[in-house]
Amino acid sequence: MLGITDLKTGAKLILDGEPYIVTWNQFGKTARQGGVMKTKLRNLLNGRVMEKTFQGSDKIEEADVGFRRAQFLYSTGDEFEFMDQESFETVTLSRESLGETASFLTDGMDVDLQYFNARPINVQLPPKMTFTVTETDPGVKGDRAQSGTKPAKIDTGYMVSVPLFVEKGEKIVINTDSGEYVERARG
Repeated sequence: MLGITDLKTGAKLILDGEPYIVTWNQFGKTARQGGVMKTKLRNLLNGRVMEKTFQGSDKIEEADVGFRRAQFLYSTGDEFEFMDQESFETVTLSRESLGETASFLTDGMDVDLQYFNARPINVQLPPKMTFTVTETDPGVKGDRAQSGTKPAKIDTGYMVSVPLFVEKGEKIVINTDSGEYVERARG
C-alpha cells in the first residue's frame, strides 16, 4: 500500500482496477484535514488523463507494472507487432492502447514493453527521440526562433509545430511524452 507522500511523479497505482501513473503531483496542507496530494494521473490502459486529490488517510494500492525489452516489427492498420526479446514471442498491441506513442514508432526500434498483471498493455519510449522532417513550408529569410511556428511532418507521418527556420530534410528532436518540438538534432 502507498501513502499520499509516495505519490511522486512516476509512481504507479491502481484505481477502480486499472493501472495509472502519476504525471504531476503537489502536496498541500489544510488546517483541519491535514495533508492532501493533488495529482494528475494517466491511465496506462487507454492513455486518458484525470486529476485526483488524495487525503492524508487514503491508502492506495500500488500497481504491479513491469517492463521487458522488445523490438517494434511493423504495423498493419491499427495493430502494431512487437517481438519480446526474452521469449521471442510476438505481441500485438492496438493503436487505441498505444495512443500517441504509435506516432513515434519506427521499424526495428527497441522499446520497453509494459506489462500489467503479466499482460502487455503499452510500450515506453525514450523521452526524446530524433526524427527527419519530410514535409514543411520553406522558411523565409529573416525568420527567427521567436517569430512563430509552422506545421511539419516527420518520417513517421506525425505532424508537429516547429519554428519557422526548420527546413525539409533536417533532423529534429521531439519530446515523445508531449509530442512537441524540442530542438534541432546535433551532429
